[in-house]
Amino acid sequence: MSWRTSTTFRASRRFTSSSTASIKLIMAAAPSKDAIVTWIKKKIGPGIYNITTLDEAERVLTSETKVVLGYLNSLVGSESEVLADASRLEDDVNFYQTTNPDVAKIFHLDSKVNRPALVMVKKETEKISYFADGKFDKSTIADFVFSNKLPLVTIFTRENAPSVFESPIKNQLLLFAVSNDSEKLLPVFEEAAKSFKGKLIFVYVQMDNEDVGKPVSEYFGITGEAPKVLAYTGNDDAKKHILDGELTLDKIKTFGEDFLEGKLKPFFKSDPIPETNDGDVKIVVGNNFDEIVLDESKDVLLEIYAPWCGHCQAFEPTYNKLAKHLRGVDSIVIAKMDGTTNEHHRAKSDGFPTILFFPAGNKSFDPINVDVDRTVVALYKFLKKNASIPFKIQKPTSAPKTEKPTSEPKAESSDIKESHESSSDKDVKDEL
Repeated sequence: MSWRTSTTFRASRRFTSSSTASIKLIMAAAPSKDAIVTWIKKKIGPGIYNITTLDEAERVLTSETKVVLGYLNSLVGSESEVLADASRLEDDVNFYQTTNPDVAKIFHLDSKVNRPALVMVKKETEKISYFADGKFDKSTIADFVFSNKLPLVTIFTRENAPSVFESPIKNQLLLFAVSNDSEKLLPVFEEAAKSFKGKLIFVYVQMDNEDVGKPVSEYFGITGEAPKVLAYTGNDDAKKHILDGELTLDKIKTFGEDFLEGKLKPFFKSDPIPETNDGDVKIVVGNNFDEIVLDESKDVLLEIYAPWCGHCQAFEPTYNKLAKHLRGVDSIVIAKMDGTTNEHHRAKSDGFPTILFFPAGNKSFDPINVDVDRTVVALYKFLKKNASIPFKIQKPTSAPKTEKPTSEPKAESSDIKESHESSSDKDVKDEL
């Protein structure tokens, strides 16, 4: 699963599938008091407010966490209208305007700058962001505010989770570190973030925070206390990439650039590859998924399960019997993967168990979701119909029997002892 753009996240092992697109952390992510006040002002007010005195300027800078100031030629007219229109596109940032040079100075603007000029002031490490090299129109101003309103690095907490999940910027770089390492690493991470404003969200996850950091670290497969940087696409594909080695400024910046250019190899949670894998049901983990499941020469049936799942436990004997029947068919692979400790972007599951079929010669396409009765006969019929490589079970030959012609036939095995509704079912059972 991956984080979902929602303000409520519930930790539940029911949803630990690696591709359900949601990390369910219980987060009381209610909007802050300031956010509610700003939203109401935008909906019922003019969208932009005048600052004409130094006292007003000081009050705004003291009371608000982030503001935008337009230094205009006039408080009425086209410039003011453009700024007001841009303001309505940003619910969580208050916009102000002034023509007073002294007010502009308090907001860190040169009083002699060409007008209209624009600045964003935040109570963050990066306090000042100047609007430059852009046309003074609604969309350009809105893009400037959007790119600069977040802190360089968002510290992941219950309160600010919505700023991560609800952002239109889906690509994220996450720093996982324990609190003792943050003092050294956060300044480096913040410096790297300056090069990616508007392109990537930089997030710090405190791994030793039991409430939030630990569940998030476990979800992403980050173990131990060594700091790591992880790139995450944040969309339906939910691809992850790990930065190996020392976390220097140059390495983080190069990693971010390669991430945006699609040059990185995906990282998947994975159990160790089994030393032997000779059973009727092959064991798939994240690191051998490509080798087994995406083998173009094989038709592969894959069960994604969870060890604690009662439905999975009830289905296991049936799955094992199917695999036993098909053990002599070289073109068919019956496989299973623990979806709580392994993942792959081609193995998407909305619950357990999920059964996927990957036809031979068609591995570049999405797998087929197997939606049939969970019986040996039904699954066998599915494979006969959908396998790219035709097959038939070859029953072992045996010496001629001397039984009388009138003797009764032996009963069928329990897994295929079902009513003979149709001749096709009988043919399948006979073949099994």
